[in-house]
Amino acid sequence: MKKFALVTGASSGIGLEICHSLATKGFNIILTSRSRNKLKAISDEISSNYGVSTDYFVCDLVDNKGPKKIYEYCESKKYIISILVNNAGYALPNAFEKNTVEDEENCIRVLGTSVVSLTKLFIRDMIKRKDGKIMIVSSVAAFAPPAAIQVMYGPVKTFMNRFSEALNINYNTLGITSTALCPGYTVTNFHTASGVQDEMDSVPGFLKKSASRIAEEGVKGMLKGKKVVVPTITWKIIVLLIKIVPQFIFDFLSGVLAPGRYENLKN
Repeated sequence: MKKFALVTGASSGIGLEICHSLATKGFNIILTSRSRNKLKAISDEISSNYGVSTDYFVCDLVDNKGPKKIYEYCESKKYIISILVNNAGYALPNAFEKNTVEDEENCIRVLGTSVVSLTKLFIRDMIKRKDGKIMIVSSVAAFAPPAAIQVMYGPVKTFMNRFSEALNINYNTLGITSTALCPGYTVTNFHTASGVQDEMDSVPGFLKKSASRIAEEGVKGMLKGKKVVVPTITWKIIVLLIKIVPQFIFDFLSGVLAPGRYENLKN
């Protein structure tokens, strides 16, 4: 029985780069996302380039049975999941009042509920082995004040950070660690898909980081058992400032550096 790292949202962006980073370190990879063609091509490429075993499973985590389907597939193949990377996610482009309840529920399911479900399913086996690593791809938004766009995104990421903390408190003594990876603005297709590419385009270049750098720092931190990883010095400083700077100053700076995200907030 081979050990694998399972990565959700593996067909693009940070998830794809996490797959590459893990493969360079010799880990076998199972990729999941909604895109069969992309998954097959990426799976073949990673296996060929890095000499590791790969497999893929097509799954839409909007489906509340998705996590169980992924788990049962791994069970049927007798794969041992030693690393679980909860990366899949998206954000809604419209204002909160324009989204349907179903829109919000689906988004929360992918960003939050599926993470809890997958972790619950796989952590039981990790407990039996007394070994396992979990990564939850969160966001700097987890530390920031509420935003004027994508209203639910930050709160869900805050919950994900607290969930990761709780995993560490409960299972660290059993050899299981959970790492919350909290990147800032990252150059991927996420912003286009989420309908906020204009806001992303207006952000100064020094705040934008590559997905490969985010993935590499995240994987290194996870393998070391770090509880929280905020990649790059730039964003470490910003998170520190978020914690100590009065909110009215933060609101002003955000309006300059990230116009559109906070400028409509009313204090």
